[in-house]
Amino acid sequence: MFKNGPEYEERLAKPFIPPTISLKEIHDSVPKHLLRKDPLLSTYYVIRDIVCCVAIFYFGFNIETLLKSNFGGFVPLTAAWQVHLARTALWLTYWWFQGLSFASFFCIAHELGHQTMYENRYVNDTLGYFFHAFIMAPFFAWKASHNAHHKTVASIERDENYVPYDRKDYKLPSRENATTADYLEVFDETPFLTLGRMLVMQGVGWWLYISTNAMGSKRYPKGTNHFDPYSALFRSDQRLGIFLSDVGLVGMSTILFYATKMYGIKAFFTYYFIPLVLCNHWIVMLTYLHHSDPTIPHYRKQEWSWVRGAAATVDRPLLGWAGRFFLHNVSHDHVAHHFFSYAPFYNQPEITKCVRKVLREHYNYDSTNTFYALFRSFTECVFIEDEGTIVFYKNKYGQTVREVASDKLKEIDAQWNAEEQDNGVQVIE
Repeated sequence: MFKNGPEYEERLAKPFIPPTISLKEIHDSVPKHLLRKDPLLSTYYVIRDIVCCVAIFYFGFNIETLLKSNFGGFVPLTAAWQVHLARTALWLTYWWFQGLSFASFFCIAHELGHQTMYENRYVNDTLGYFFHAFIMAPFFAWKASHNAHHKTVASIERDENYVPYDRKDYKLPSRENATTADYLEVFDETPFLTLGRMLVMQGVGWWLYISTNAMGSKRYPKGTNHFDPYSALFRSDQRLGIFLSDVGLVGMSTILFYATKMYGIKAFFTYYFIPLVLCNHWIVMLTYLHHSDPTIPHYRKQEWSWVRGAAATVDRPLLGWAGRFFLHNVSHDHVAHHFFSYAPFYNQPEITKCVRKVLREHYNYDSTNTFYALFRSFTECVFIEDEGTIVFYKNKYGQTVREVASDKLKEIDAQWNAEEQDNGVQVIE
């Protein structure tokens, strides 16, 4: 559980060579039927997510009834400690699965935001709007910034989220003059403080991003957020959608307020708020690990292309079958999603097989336990250098675990330049 996966170790063992694969090669590798939407299948997944959420709510509402009836007489609870233990186990089960169910709402709204479920844009947007409003997410606002992220992924200057901090952000001495002591003075901390920062990121990181642009693009001014229709994040033609997103949040907040008045603050926390926090944990965990890894590069504009950016992400088997069921393949097939964000998620496993054959050694997969991978990235992806066209994260000692094969870079650039110049703008949504 606490060791690197073999794929990660394999990347560590070799210098990085940027891909020169063309977008046409990747598109030609995928049969066209895998890109088509199936309205009936899409509807099945929409209904399945709703039914699962309702069923888990029903389970939660009946926890005390189960305890009082000794699980229908099948499990007699004769001592107080047995009742407390059973109650704790049932509530933990409810929170775990309802947190995943809420996360499924986020993930299916993500797919609807990419227009992958139905041909009709209004159907996609309407369903996505209500799924996201239920979990207090601003659908149109996040859709706008997320689609911008897809166009600029792994670009240091232009990407929208999880943009690395660089040396000057921490006011570190120059690379030539910095010592290990200089780095540790800024970055060294107790394990307790590291754990605390991780809990902050996992618990409220999503809210910090949409409200303060935390870990977002540094090109936006202070005060940038996902609630202001006039925020620098959005175009003028997107402002109505931002306003509607705010209306959805106000509407859901009103429902929660009156439900709390009716049933009490304890019911609000146990049935809704705790699963919502766990939902936000899954959102941050999976999105952070898609693009924050010590072995995966970030590009400056001289070397960035859309294909290179799309390839600079990692597939992870997050939660195994539960990740596929509740999170709709979003971590298992994230590389394919970046190349074919307009393809239905239920076809992404097959698309991954096709893309993997073309990308070959440039396909990134990591079987490392995802919780350990989260700790590894959190502690090792600290900052990047101010200079360099292809850079990797450095740790608190100022060290990288991977370098660019600079001796081959000029040769590669000459080949890539001829084939890939248009790929930076050749993006299909």
